[in-house]
Formats: sequence, C-alpha cells, structure tokens
Amino acid sequence: MTTRADSLPPGARLPINRCNLPASILGSLSYQAHPVPLRLDGVEELHRSLFAALDALPDPGERARLFMAHMAAAFSLEHPEEAGYSETAHDRVRATYLRLLRGWAFDPDGLEGAVFKGWVESRFGLLPRHHGGPIRDFSGDTYRRYMEARSRGLYGANALEAQLDLLYSYCQVELARQRPGQTHLTLYRGVNRVADFEVLQEQSRNRRVVLLNSLNSFTPERERAGEFGDFILEVQVPLPKVIFYHRLLPGVLRGEDEFVVLGGVAEVECATH
Repeated sequence: MTTRADSLPPGARLPINRCNLPASILGSLSYQAHPVPLRLDGVEELHRSLFAALDALPDPGERARLFMAHMAAAFSLEHPEEAGYSETAHDRVRATYLRLLRGWAFDPDGLEGAVFKGWVESRFGLLPRHHGGPIRDFSGDTYRRYMEARSRGLYGANALEAQLDLLYSYCQVELARQRPGQTHLTLYRGVNRVADFEVLQEQSRNRRVVLLNSLNSFTPERERAGEFGDFILEVQVPLPKVIFYHRLLPGVLRGEDEFVVLGGVAEVECATH
C-alpha cells in the first residue's frame, strides 16, 4: 500500500535550483492546488528591453515575431560566426531551441529530450524519473545513458539552456496576457498502463496522486489524448508549469496541439474512453 506524499520525494529533486521556489515546493501537491509565478534567475533583468517591447504590442503574432527576432540576435542564431563559431562547428550551432522543440516532439527519450530534461533539472531542480526507461538508481545504466545524451546535446552548442530560459519566460508572459486571472489548464494524456506511473496514493477508483516525470507532454483535447492509450489522465496543470505550447510560435512547429509541462507530484483523474 502506498502512502501519500504531498511534497516531492527527496529522490526526485535537487536541493538547489535557479528559480524563486525550491523543487520541494514547486513539485508538491500543494503547489498544484495553489500555484504562484515561477521566475528563473536573471532572465527578466537580462532581457528587460524585450519584455518592455512585448508589452507594447497588442497582436500575439507580432509578439511571436519579435521574440524570435530577439532570440536570433541575442544568440547569433543566424550568424554563428559572430559568437565565435567556425565552419567546422556549424552542425552543433544548429542545435537551437527550435531544434530542441522539434526533437522533443519526435522523441522525448532522444538526445534533445535529454537536453530538455537536463535544463529542467538545472533550473527547477526536478530530477528525471524516465528517459528510455525508469530512472530510480542514479548510479545505474539508464541514468548514465541519459547523462551521456545530455552532455552530447550540450557539447559545442550555443547557450542552449539560456535559450530555453528565455523561451520559458516568454511563454509565461504570453499565458498571463492571453489568459488573465486564470491559474490552471485542464490537460489530458493518453496512456496504456496507469501502473507505469509512480502512484503515491489511490484516493478513489478514478483519482490518484502520482509522481510525474520531470517533463511531460499533454494535450488540451480529450479526444486527441484517447488516440494514444486506453486510459486518459486528466490533470489540472498550473500555468507556471507550462514550458511551451505549439501555438506559442504560430507557423513554426508542426504537430499536435501539445503542451510541454513540468512534472512533480500531481493529483490526476483516470478514466477509460
């Protein structure tokens, strides 16, 4: 029989991170019920001019174009030689935030997924629970392979984690602007076996407290979630836990209406369809 854990278990978190709340709080059940904004260290200060300019634009498409132009300029994405890269390093320079997002959509357990989860580990202090297999032993082969993929993905790249810092901060600005006063999103995920999740407590026949992976994909469409498994998880996701959603950058990424969200302890509804 499992016992309830309102706070994030010690084995799923780091003691330090780079945002305004420790992992033990932002990954807790209490945070799911009562979220507050999450801010990454130094991002708003470093890019103050961008956020001021975004605030003055009423059209979301214009804001998206300005954001992408700022990313290209701030990280020399179109002219890597300005950042000190030679032609021989060109392949690694192509590893931008957009490539990471496309890689994540294609395979969350791939190299880009490892970089993404490593960024979550660094910035929010949430340790991965799955990458190509369950991660429970941090001296085991699965965690070692995850770390190797994370290192390969970051090697020779152009400040990938700093790019993700700015992407997350922009996402939060857009969510606050487009959904004023809203604190949660109802999102869904299709799964084949509920037992694949770490169940911390069974509250009722259809309601459970689970420990999600450090980073997860959900959809706002229940029917769409049903295409990916026999069971549908319904989760009330705090807006500050949304890292990215496909409509944030219209016309840039193809694919389903996906929301990429932080993990931790969460109360979920589980139903068949």
